[in-house]
Amino acid sequence: MGAGGIRVDVIAVGTGKALKLAENGDVDAVLVHAPKLEEAFVAAGFGVDRRDVMYNDFVVVGPSADRAQIAGTKRVADAFATIARREALFFSRGDLSGTHLKERAIWDLSGIEPSGDWYVEVGQGMAATLRMADEKRGYVLIDRGTYLALRETVNLRVLVEYDPPLHNPYSIIAVNPERWPHVKYGRARALIDYVTSPEAQAIIGGYRKYGQQLFTPSATD
Repeated sequence: MGAGGIRVDVIAVGTGKALKLAENGDVDAVLVHAPKLEEAFVAAGFGVDRRDVMYNDFVVVGPSADRAQIAGTKRVADAFATIARREALFFSRGDLSGTHLKERAIWDLSGIEPSGDWYVEVGQGMAATLRMADEKRGYVLIDRGTYLALRETVNLRVLVEYDPPLHNPYSIIAVNPERWPHVKYGRARALIDYVTSPEAQAIIGGYRKYGQQLFTPSATD
């Protein structure tokens, strides 16, 4: 894609891998969604010019039969605790992505360290994890936008949503040129300026799928 005449080559990986690429100076900027990792990345001197871009939210999806009976649970930590107590199948990305880190944070809120045959760490991306959960009729944490994009390919429905811990903010960060002089900092900065501009924020706010807005722009929040 392009912004102001700049071509952007996208490498689609989870947040953990994206930040590792940035730490190694292999990319010029990252768009990520794991605030604690982002803060540590900047504090360590690897990134500069961190800016909020947008947010959406996570949901817990599962089979209509809902063996764990979590549908409508108000607190996602309570839903996780119920899944663990009933040893209903739960599928984790297990890949240090932003989604995986959010899942781990929710387990911490529940006071449970998940383990056992019911807890499956897939070690793959969101689409593969969702498909496996669908095949085995299990539960999975997924961001709403990805679920909407894939929901016609699976028989899983949203069971838990709209709890504050499910908030999912995205930020863009330039790789620090003082750490890696070869990076294209000027172009990265131009991309950041564009993505956080009123024009791009309006595009983000207007992007819809199945009649639903997928992201809320946040650069001016």
